[in-house]
Amino acid sequence: MTRNRIALAICCSTLALSACGGDEIVSPGTSGDIIINNPGGGGGGGGGGGSGGTVTPASGCPTINATGGLTDGGTITGPTGEYRICQLPALIDADTTLPYISGLLYSLNGQVDIGTDRGPTSTGSSVELTIEPGVIVYGATGRSFLVANRGNQLIASGTADRPIVFTSRDNVLGLSTDNSIGQWGGVVLLGRAPVSDCRTGVFNNNGQNSDGSGAFNQANCEQELEGTNTTTLFGGTNPADSSGRLEYVQIRYSGFSLAPGNELQSLTTGGVGSGTVLNHFMSFNSSDDGMEFFGGTVNMKYVVAVGADDDSFDVDTGAQANLQYVIGAQRSGGGDNLIELDSPDGDYDTRALPRTVFQMSNFTFIEASTANSQAVRARGGAKLTLVNGVIETANETCIRIDEAVTLAADPDFNSIIADCDGAAPFRGDAGVATPDVKAQWDAGSNNNEAVAITLTNLFFSNTVPAFDVSTLVTSPSSFFDQVDYIGAVSSGTDTWYRNWTCNSATLNFGSSTGACTSLPVY
Repeated sequence: MTRNRIALAICCSTLALSACGGDEIVSPGTSGDIIINNPGGGGGGGGGGGSGGTVTPASGCPTINATGGLTDGGTITGPTGEYRICQLPALIDADTTLPYISGLLYSLNGQVDIGTDRGPTSTGSSVELTIEPGVIVYGATGRSFLVANRGNQLIASGTADRPIVFTSRDNVLGLSTDNSIGQWGGVVLLGRAPVSDCRTGVFNNNGQNSDGSGAFNQANCEQELEGTNTTTLFGGTNPADSSGRLEYVQIRYSGFSLAPGNELQSLTTGGVGSGTVLNHFMSFNSSDDGMEFFGGTVNMKYVVAVGADDDSFDVDTGAQANLQYVIGAQRSGGGDNLIELDSPDGDYDTRALPRTVFQMSNFTFIEASTANSQAVRARGGAKLTLVNGVIETANETCIRIDEAVTLAADPDFNSIIADCDGAAPFRGDAGVATPDVKAQWDAGSNNNEAVAITLTNLFFSNTVPAFDVSTLVTSPSSFFDQVDYIGAVSSGTDTWYRNWTCNSATLNFGSSTGACTSLPVY
């Protein structure tokens, strides 16, 4: 198949276009053209902050309820001005609010815990950390991260014009670029919803609980958080548990790694329940995954993952995850799969409950990485359902399925158009034949792997009938919205992604809050 040409109009202004540079026009890893229109909009890939102006430092730090309070760390100066530094204590041990104050940044000087672990069967919430719209929190070290432990909550609710930003010290100083990654840890939400692949010691060689009872007890099935030197547990018995709220939030330049396979993402969830509210969330330039869900019941809408150096969306170890209205875009020089789906290590069996189930509707994927070999990879017996989607690849395989148990889980594809590698649009591995993957694709309705993709403001104009999402099983049952279009946006004027996101050379959303390389100024 001849490679298709991509017309991608993402509302760059003339100034933003000059900042994007030549690589934006014909980016490495694609053989098509990326055409930028200039209807006016927010700052581009290398531009300044939000509404402009020079920031002056706040006079001091506010009083909070947590023991030890905030530590005044002096000031820090970057391109947008000078800020007062207010350092959070290592433990938030009482309900605490971080108010928005002009000229003030909150810093994490290492691991910051919201509450202490309350175990797998506790109820209610002990400690809540509330973050107001417009607040900026940054990791002062590479090992800095924020974790809401089981039985505690992070309430971070920004607004469409004043998102909450979690970022790095280099970003504050103006040293981060559109290719910077891994400058601090990230945000972690842990909960008491069921997980699988229990940590060592729960099962003996006979598949019984380690106490010899032979009966599986979900409360005994816990996992340990990756990316930390201390034993941090998650998982439990309540699929409706709440670890708080993330709304209108950006997480930039994160992804600390202790060792290969032991990393933090922009957003890491472990055993969070369906009571956790997650919407209007952006991950930018994580050195690992854009987000990874370890078990739990995860529901997200209006999700953006740009520039992840590994997978954009990683779902495993028993997660029951549902996402709708999703944009995923890779940098040309980094990124593996757009989706990596797995169940526990090794084949799915009676000791690995629950099985991972991942359902996504209304997504637009732009695969630009030269480092990967497929857009979507499923393995380990996980159940995959993708509907109402658009996949633009850099001449890569679209769907890969590993292991017979994953094929037996009956992956579903409906109303998806894609521009796959003409010679190898599908791939089977580890016991799955490539024709069997193609058969699964063909068994769905309204799929086409050889379409010339033209995106205008992330919209693909098409006449593909939308799949009826009411047939998908979710908790709550009303999670998916019934829509009459495929892809992440409904039309060229649907800009749900604008202003609460940040702009970059990888993808410019026309957001008034400015470039990812700078801080928003209000």
